[in-house]
Amino acid sequence: MKLLKIGIVSAAISLLLSTGGLAEAACPKQGVKELTGAGATFPYPLYSKMFDQYNKDCGVKVNYQSIGSGGGIRQLQQQTVDFGASDGIVDEKQQNEAKGGKILHVPTVAGAVAVVYNIPGEKTQLKLTPDVLSDIYLKKIKTWDDARIKGLNPGVKLPTQDIAVVHRSDGSGTTFIFTSYLSKVSPEWKDKVGSATSVNWPGDIGGKGNEGVANSVKQIPGAIGYVELAYAEQNKIPYAQLRNKAGKYLQPSLESAAKAADVADLPDNMEVMVTDSSNPEAYPITGFTWLLIYENQTDLAKADAVAQLAWWMIHEGEKFAKPLGYAPLEGAAVKKAENLLKKIKVDGKPVLN
Repeated sequence: MKLLKIGIVSAAISLLLSTGGLAEAACPKQGVKELTGAGATFPYPLYSKMFDQYNKDCGVKVNYQSIGSGGGIRQLQQQTVDFGASDGIVDEKQQNEAKGGKILHVPTVAGAVAVVYNIPGEKTQLKLTPDVLSDIYLKKIKTWDDARIKGLNPGVKLPTQDIAVVHRSDGSGTTFIFTSYLSKVSPEWKDKVGSATSVNWPGDIGGKGNEGVANSVKQIPGAIGYVELAYAEQNKIPYAQLRNKAGKYLQPSLESAAKAADVADLPDNMEVMVTDSSNPEAYPITGFTWLLIYENQTDLAKADAVAQLAWWMIHEGEKFAKPLGYAPLEGAAVKKAENLLKKIKVDGKPVLN
């Protein structure tokens, strides 16, 4: 009986190892004790928790600079960090300027971008439509008591107050998601402004990082802005319900973000925008956030350490996503993220076995 129990335990361990079930044991195997990363502020509340736990589990300190996706891409291009982080996809020009060659986009979670506002004295959650939101950011709708806003919110006492439009001043993946959405729902926005980590805004106020936008909206009466949901909730800033592609008004949430990220045909490279989803239960301004990692590396110890960290994040680290309002990777997305990490090589040999 004792031998039978040992055999069962051994078989169970073998099964877990073969399926990635022991992903929490993904610690560096070459003695690396410190890694550096930089980029997106969008997942920073989650990454802070993940990296703290990874240090406890594996004894590896991850120094992450929450400087915006644009900054993360630039630092990775210059090879001054071990990995970058972005909510925007690296474009062809950025890829060509990368000193380390091909950049992999490894998704970690999906999250919702909340449209936050500051209307003094108003407690009712506003409803907004794609055309109204785009025209606010195009500076065509200038006051809160505009007839189009009032028509969507009967019974709400909207003030005759100028709308102060707040946007990101730095290169931002949150901006990439937001402008990707506006470009899909507004031909005028697509033609005049477009979609990128940095765009030429029609006006008004720039804020650095999700933190900067959240603080500006909180401090300026009449302001509107866009931030990752965790920042809206942490700062207790009201956020709007948006009408999605199916005509349903939804507020940003873990559940509505997960519906947007549940895409049937995800590309193998995971370079996909999931804004303006046709799923009737999906919040329309949702996006993945990615770790940016060079496919071909020269330092085996660092390559192994980055790959192990990322593997831990997309497995064991996912348990921290939901409590912080992010949608964890599921199903095909996990498998595709695993396959991307298995592409990381040194001298043509994969670092993950």
